[in-house]
Amino acid sequence: LRGLRSMGARLRQHQASGLRIARWIQNRPEVKRVMYPPLPGDPGHRLWKRDFTGACSLFGVVFHTGSERAIARMVDGYRLFRLGASWGGFESLVIPAVPTKVRTAVPWVETGYVLRYHVGLEDPDDLLEDLEAGFARLNAALDEKP
Repeated sequence: LRGLRSMGARLRQHQASGLRIARWIQNRPEVKRVMYPPLPGDPGHRLWKRDFTGACSLFGVVFHTGSERAIARMVDGYRLFRLGASWGGFESLVIPAVPTKVRTAVPWVETGYVLRYHVGLEDPDDLLEDLEAGFARLNAALDEKP
């Protein structure tokens, strides 16, 4: 119950940081698409805009690469994003996703590795720095000979 008093402020911060970081990731050449209805280019944006007044900071990222080794190098070196699936908390989290195993209504046909991110309440500039370093590790791993 104590958390309810600050929930509005926390959710506004989650939304602002989530949008900022999703837009930044969306512009990366390594990224095929960001799955986040608040982004204008998302297929669900029209419905989101019609039915919602805000957003959380949980989104999926589809990468051009399917290399688990390269994605692991990216994720394993994060300083602020931790592995986990406890969405809605104050901390930033990342977890691999395998939509082919959980989709039932519509089959998942997209290629590329998928990560799900939850943007927490850390300073967005610090999170972007962490992500930038992660993308550098990803690219270094992709450039290595297997």
